[in-house]
Amino acid sequence: MKPFIRNLVSETSISCNDLIWPVFLVEGENQNQKIKSMPFVYRYSIDKLINELEILVKYGLQAIALFPQIEKDLKDEKGTNSFDQNNLVCRAIKKIKSSYPDLGIIADVALDPYTIHGHDGIIKNNKIMNDETIAVLKKQALVYSEAGCDILAPSDMMDGRVGAIREQLEQNGMQDTIIMSYAAKYASSFYTPFRDAIKAQKLDELKDKKTYQMNTANSDEAMHEIALDIQEGADMVIIKPGMPYLDIIYRAKEQFKIPTFAYQVSGEYSMILSAASEERSLEIILESIFSFKRAGADGVLSYYTPFLLKNL
Repeated sequence: MKPFIRNLVSETSISCNDLIWPVFLVEGENQNQKIKSMPFVYRYSIDKLINELEILVKYGLQAIALFPQIEKDLKDEKGTNSFDQNNLVCRAIKKIKSSYPDLGIIADVALDPYTIHGHDGIIKNNKIMNDETIAVLKKQALVYSEAGCDILAPSDMMDGRVGAIREQLEQNGMQDTIIMSYAAKYASSFYTPFRDAIKAQKLDELKDKKTYQMNTANSDEAMHEIALDIQEGADMVIIKPGMPYLDIIYRAKEQFKIPTFAYQVSGEYSMILSAASEERSLEIILESIFSFKRAGADGVLSYYTPFLLKNL
C-alpha cells in the first residue's frame, strides 16, 4: 500500500495537541543534570528550562507537568516545603507563565518529593494518615494555584482529596483552576526511574505504597476510584502507568466520557528506549503513543514529547 493511502485511511492520528511534557526541576542556575536511569532526560534549573521551552513552544507544545527534586535539607516528616509560596515549583510556575503565558502548566499535588520518608502522605505509627495528609495537600494546591498554575494534578491517592482541594479552590476564588486527578494510580514497579529522578528517599517505613495506591490486579476498583474523583469535582483523569493499563484507559473513556490521559511513566520510557534501535526509534515511540490513542486517551504525558514534537 502506498504511503498516501495509508495516511488517508489511518484511523488514529497524533499531533502536538496530544502531548504533555513531564519536566524535572532542580535548584540552581544553568543546570541540566543527567538522570542515570533515564537517558536523554534531565533535571532543569528554572533558567535552563525557560531556554528549552522556546523551541518546543514553537513546535506546538501545549502543556508541561512539573516535578521537583527538592534539596534534602528542605524535606521533613510532613512535607511542609510543599506549601511554601517561594518553593521551587511556585517559582517555576511564575517564571514560565511570565515567559510563555499561553503554555499550560500542570503541577503535581503530592508530598513524596518533600518528605524525608518518600511517601505521599504523613506517617504516624507506621500508617499513612489520610486526613492529616489532605490538610497539607490543600495548602499545597492553593499556593500552586496562586502562583498561576493552570491544572492541579493530585497524585497522592488519599481518599477524598479531590473534593477537599476543589472546596479549597472555590473558597479562595479560584474556581477556574482545573483538577486533573490521578484517579487510577497503581502501586506499580514501573516508577523506579522516576524516584531516581526526583531523588525520593528510600521507603524505609512502609516498604511500598500498596496501602494507598491501587492493586495492580484490579480493574473494577479503578472504575470506582474514577467515579469518586469525578463526583468530588475532577475535570479530567489520568491513568498511571500507561501501556500495562490500556484496558483501564478504554474502560474509563467508555464509561465516563471524561477527558482521559495516559501517563507513559519512567519505566515505560526506559523500557522502550532499551528496545529501540536508533533508526527505528521514532517508529516504536509512535507505536506506543498510538496504543494510548486507540484505547481512548485524549492525550499522553510522555518523556518522549520533545523528541516527538521535533519529528512529527
